[in-house]
Amino acid sequence: MHDTRRTCGSLLAALDVHPRVAMQILRHAQISITMEIYTEVPDKATRAALKRLSDLFSGDGKRRKKKS
Repeated sequence: MHDTRRTCGSLLAALDVHPRVAMQILRHAQISITMEIYTEVPDKATRAALKRLSDLFSGDGKRRKKKS
């Protein structure tokens, strides 16, 4: 369960969801728990991958060949 919550918290942070909203989604009583334990700020490559994933799920993206 911890890994799932951590993934969710990190994805919410990557999507620039307000920390208080993330806190409510994860059902934490304290913002510090959400931000210090369950959130990891992704690097540039992770953000790019999340954007591609979002495009794919929204129907905007088509399967693209990986750039060499």
